[in-house]
Amino acid sequence: MNFFKSGSDILPTDITDRAHTEKYRNEGVNRREFLAMASTFGATTASAYAMLGMSMPALASENPQPGGTIRIGMVVRAGKDPRSYDDSPQANISRGWLEYLVRYTHQFTFEPMLLESWEISEDAKTYVLNVRRGVTWHNGDRLTAEHVAYNIARWCEKDFEGNSMAARFGTLIDPETNKAAEGAIEVVDGMTVRLNLPKPDITLIAGMADYPAAIVHPSAGSSDPFLVPMGTGPYTLESHEVGLKSVLVRKEGHKWWNEGNGAYLDRIEYIDVGTDPTIIVASYEAEEIDANYETSGDFVDVLTSLGLEKNEAVTAATIVLRTNQNTEVNGRKPYTDVRVRRALSMAVDNKVLLELGVNGLGITAQNHHVCPIHPEYAEVDRIPYDPEGAMTLLKEAGMEDYEHELISIDDDWRKNTTDAMASQLRDAGIKVKRTIVPGASFWNDWAKFPFSSTNWNMRPLGVQILALAYRSGEAWNETGFESSEFDDLLEKALATADIVRRREIMARLESIMLEEGVVTQPYWRSLYNHNRPNVKGMGMHPTFEIHMDKIWLS
Repeated sequence: MNFFKSGSDILPTDITDRAHTEKYRNEGVNRREFLAMASTFGATTASAYAMLGMSMPALASENPQPGGTIRIGMVVRAGKDPRSYDDSPQANISRGWLEYLVRYTHQFTFEPMLLESWEISEDAKTYVLNVRRGVTWHNGDRLTAEHVAYNIARWCEKDFEGNSMAARFGTLIDPETNKAAEGAIEVVDGMTVRLNLPKPDITLIAGMADYPAAIVHPSAGSSDPFLVPMGTGPYTLESHEVGLKSVLVRKEGHKWWNEGNGAYLDRIEYIDVGTDPTIIVASYEAEEIDANYETSGDFVDVLTSLGLEKNEAVTAATIVLRTNQNTEVNGRKPYTDVRVRRALSMAVDNKVLLELGVNGLGITAQNHHVCPIHPEYAEVDRIPYDPEGAMTLLKEAGMEDYEHELISIDDDWRKNTTDAMASQLRDAGIKVKRTIVPGASFWNDWAKFPFSSTNWNMRPLGVQILALAYRSGEAWNETGFESSEFDDLLEKALATADIVRRREIMARLESIMLEEGVVTQPYWRSLYNHNRPNVKGMGMHPTFEIHMDKIWLS
């Protein structure tokens, strides 16, 4: 059995052959597909770009200077066990001291962090994880294979409330125990872990890079790392005030494993600017922040006009407007009827939501949550926009007089998108009540609302997002959707390394999403943030990550 090792630049022939075809060199979508798969199976970022005849993009070309304080405008939420994180800002703060096995880069590739390298068998059933040597925890312990195995086993605890990592590592889980299967996680020696999968899974490296995959010390258990901030990273938490401010400072006496190649700042302050973009503008004008987490809609041009540097990432980030099939409202479950769900999507023109929601900064989507940027994307058209047909379906279901309560968070683009859907539903004759929930409390019950909108980050692979959000019984399945056909096909797709064959399976998965009216997913967003000109290395990450070890001040 052949193994492919990260950083070796030896790849499966089907990947290397693809690099030399004209479409992969010229089309942005296919380039990103190649970069993700090539770096998963062994290419360095530089080599992956070179295979496409391209130079690797750089965030900053000047020599980094150490020292200084940066102030970043971003919501500051409460911490909790990282495997149950449900918003990127939580991870951005703890990323200062809790690190990851693998990083997803600004260049759409994967690179090792707490792993020195990994190896994947040709059939994607065996993963060998080589733990980085010389890494120490803040308490002086050495990072070992036992620590890595402990974290992977934690991720496989499906019964732990809110543990979305179980969806990413479902292949390793025994359905009888809802824990890691016996023999699936093997400690080979002090610095090597082998994962023995019962069936192939091409997504594990991507899963290790996702924001709930922070590596914790075994002594931490299921505790909140914001209360006892102990990790392997260069920073520690000085203070954390929910809704106000979180401050990170360099960890005194700790020798970071990548010393001299990052972590240039002395102090990082996350300032809670809420979800109102006008407050972000005011914060820049008052010189209270140096960078911001995200810029949306009309405010992209507003902040650029202030002399700030604009950063952009073309991604598969999106919003879904969905019903929850399991939620009761006044003693009934209004969204168990597929006719109701389909009607809500049919009454909406996605182009209108793109324009009114994010000022047209993106492309329209097809309501199945798989993006053209994803390797396995299949061309499957959405059910046509048909307001009259939507009302006909509601009448057939006896729901033409039902008033739907459509809930959203109170920020700019998500509120605007949800307002636009409510307006179109009303234009179609459908009764809608709008409810807006403050950001401070929205995320407490986000997966339980009967009918609401939710933003979703990009994942590098389409099968990843379907497994996280729509597989039966997963922690992040906010729609209550369950389908044995869907689950079986998804399992096959997760085990299929060949993109062409995976795309054939994906076509049916996308069709099921449409036939069942699971979500209205109107557009794919281009992401933006801003920073002052003296901030170097910030960039806009495709999945909203802030890599503080890469940022410095001129």
